[in-house]
Amino acid sequence: MSIYENLQKNKAALSVIGLGYVGMPIAVAFAKKGINVIGFDINQAKIDLYKSGIDPTKEVGNENIRNTTVRFTSNEKELCQSYFHIIAVPTPVNMDHTPDLTPVIGASQLVGRNLRRGSIVVYESTVYPGCTEDVCIPILEKTSGLKCGMDFKVGYSPERINPGDKMHRLENIHKIVSGIDKESLEEIKKVYDMVVEVGSYPVSNIRTAEAIKVVENSQRDINIAFMNELAMVFDRMKIDTNEVVEGMNTKWNALGFRPGLVGGHCIGVDPYYFTHEAEKLGYHSQIILNGRIVNDGMGRYVADAAIKQMILAGLAPQEAKTVILGLTFKENCPDIRNTKVIDIIKRLEEYGIRPAVVDPWANPMEAEEEYGLQLTPLKHINNADCIIIAVAHDEFKKINLLQLMDLYSKETNPHARVLLDVKGIFPIEKLESLSVRFWRL
Repeated sequence: MSIYENLQKNKAALSVIGLGYVGMPIAVAFAKKGINVIGFDINQAKIDLYKSGIDPTKEVGNENIRNTTVRFTSNEKELCQSYFHIIAVPTPVNMDHTPDLTPVIGASQLVGRNLRRGSIVVYESTVYPGCTEDVCIPILEKTSGLKCGMDFKVGYSPERINPGDKMHRLENIHKIVSGIDKESLEEIKKVYDMVVEVGSYPVSNIRTAEAIKVVENSQRDINIAFMNELAMVFDRMKIDTNEVVEGMNTKWNALGFRPGLVGGHCIGVDPYYFTHEAEKLGYHSQIILNGRIVNDGMGRYVADAAIKQMILAGLAPQEAKTVILGLTFKENCPDIRNTKVIDIIKRLEEYGIRPAVVDPWANPMEAEEEYGLQLTPLKHINNADCIIIAVAHDEFKKINLLQLMDLYSKETNPHARVLLDVKGIFPIEKLESLSVRFWRL
């Protein structure tokens, strides 16, 4: 009997290693189909939250966490009950932009110690082409004492979940699947097709599947870098970039990209995995790395624009009260990993400016631990001279312009008020009607 059949009949368990923005929705989805799911994470505090019915990722919601049958655990020995392991741990980069494989190596060792003969291990973590076969499989073999291809099988199925996106979910995004051989590919496809309603998309080998993941994010990164470069040029030309984009998007083949801060654990990271492996093969990226350079510099660019606008408004930047609305790497998502808003903050601090930071989505404890920031509730903001709207959370979009004006200091000359609408959430004609000096990316 196959693993797929045993999972359906509850004669085998499925485990998900890494219960973050990717792993948790997968675990809950399989559990909804009646599968015996073991949800493992090394973070005991996170496990305790899940057991108490709290979803810190806000991806599946507290109610779904309370009602799920997923068995949450930080005890790796429970993984011995599983025959189908899904590894969904982060793959960050080091300070020099080289891949940091520490989490995926650790997860491989952990699974290897508890691997049973006849099992399948599927990696969802973003890696460079060749990593699964060259790095992960040898670790699984060494720690388990088993032989890949004979005693267990391995596959790769890159995650495509978009944190904070309620439209594009696991169920309606085609899932790329691959395996070390035809038999493993067919089994992996059948397992994922239980939860992916639109079906999975099999590819010929693991390296191809790895390449698909890093290329789809690199493509997006390059397109945003192009828009960011245009925005910097249009700023010098006194042309509103958003108006240009809206006009361009009236053509049928426009791609719809807009300028912005590019952070997070995917788009701001994945291109470095690809270029790192390319350089090992003797090819130095001409386009991808330059796109990364542009996007990595946008936080500093926004901060410099804020300082310039304050000076032009007659404010002394060091004495002005600066407020940043938003810290997470994207809107309506609590994830602060690799957020480029921190680049704005660091740049302002270089000039002696310590901004107040407001974010209703970010976890205050995580902000303190990760960046040394103490978040300020929006209701406590009433004395600003310069406001930078860095993240387009719905809470900020709902603020009307009169409410926005109430956030400024009553002692400031109305014409000396500065607003940076980085995401362009307010119509330009309404901004022009205010007694405020505004700037948009």
